[in-house]
Amino acid sequence: MSLSNIAAKIIGEKKRWRAYKARTKTLPQPYRATVDAVERYLMNSGETPTDGRQLVLLFEDLADLFESAAADGTPVRDLVGADPVEFAETFARTYSDGGWIAKERARLTRTIDDLAGDGS
Repeated sequence: MSLSNIAAKIIGEKKRWRAYKARTKTLPQPYRATVDAVERYLMNSGETPTDGRQLVLLFEDLADLFESAAADGTPVRDLVGADPVEFAETFARTYSDGGWIAKERARLTRTIDDLAGDGS
């Protein structure tokens, strides 16, 4: 991939991210605060995709979900359920290999399996 293609990709992802942020700012409360909290959790949890395109797609789809819920008047609790952490992690898993934490979990498991003679 050429340097100009890499730059175009990065700029494109930044534009999509800014568009996502602009969309979420227009959400009414409590949807805006909830999507911000889910975003904050996902960004700090290690459960998000490591690929920039997938990461932005995840958050664009999150905005779609919350925009639809707000338009339909779906209560936030009905949307995220009784366990917001489970909601966020399940939502993120559909977009990635689990992010860096999944890779580290797999690496730890492989290492212990190899050391214990359980590896293939």
